[in-house]
Amino acid sequence: MSTLFSHFFEKINQISPLEQDFTEVLMSIALKPKILYFYGKIPENMVKNNKPMRPKTVAIVGSRHNTKYGEEVAYELAYQLAKHGVIIVSGLAYGIDSIAHRGCLDAGGITLAVLGTRIDNIYPKNHQSLATEILEKNGAIISEYSPSNLQDAPLAPGEAGWDGLNWVSFDKNNESLLNNRFQRRRIDPKLSFLFRNRLIAGLSDAVVVIEAAEQSGSLNTATHALNQGKEVFAVPGNITNPYSRGCNKLIKQGAIPYTEPKDILELFFPEEYLKKHQKLHQAKLFGDTDVETLILQVLASGVRSGEEVMVKTHLPPEVFNQTIALLEIKSRVRALGANKWVIL
Repeated sequence: MSTLFSHFFEKINQISPLEQDFTEVLMSIALKPKILYFYGKIPENMVKNNKPMRPKTVAIVGSRHNTKYGEEVAYELAYQLAKHGVIIVSGLAYGIDSIAHRGCLDAGGITLAVLGTRIDNIYPKNHQSLATEILEKNGAIISEYSPSNLQDAPLAPGEAGWDGLNWVSFDKNNESLLNNRFQRRRIDPKLSFLFRNRLIAGLSDAVVVIEAAEQSGSLNTATHALNQGKEVFAVPGNITNPYSRGCNKLIKQGAIPYTEPKDILELFFPEEYLKKHQKLHQAKLFGDTDVETLILQVLASGVRSGEEVMVKTHLPPEVFNQTIALLEIKSRVRALGANKWVIL
């Protein structure tokens, strides 16, 4: 292990989700985590209009076997969201997960990786340098699975402990079993990664699925998000690509089709986009001449009839006809027929 890697992974932090504003949202999900272990720094609330506000957070998940198309979409989405201060959550896996982390880091953003393994077992091993960079740039690596040398931590979902006589599995209905001191512990990876997905969804305000097979962990994350009342976006894909079938299925079931970063930015920052829309709308009301502006503003008020426009503007027919023809050529208005017009 390199010196740099050792430095960032020297200290394992341990908190209850209730101890941090950012993680408190996990107390509203099914099967609430008892303890979170993490390296790095949990994001703090920001202040807007003198009020504390949890930073907007998006989970980006998808296939480990991504295509070039999936890579481009995931990277651009993470990059653009991070530029707007959105925190990116994913699972550090090969494929879309690592691409999302990379896009966020390249934009100077903060990203969180949620593991399905013990906190001191960064997985996959090949992503240790990526994990180090996440921490170096003020992100965090999170797991609900205790360090391998901690014997008296509560069992987490998908985990079992040896009490000296028997293997005791996690039981959400039996608190006494959760807090026993165990000599040994083991995790079933077939379960732990699926349980991990509820945390990825739970920490996020929205989940975007980019390339997923019909049976995949990404769809499991989307299911958790839907159960938690979160927005779910899915990237439409080639119907012949098996790694697009899951996304296309989600869209048929009601997920929001994702086509560009603006789809999510408009959801998170409506005031910003409303101002842009208003500016564009105002720009539509001005022409290249005073007469053009006069006609455009009357049409923008809801008037459609050319005769009524002339009455309201006091323009002679020859001036109106010449100007409206020029506006049509400039694609500023569209003819509806019978001397009726609409602003574009």
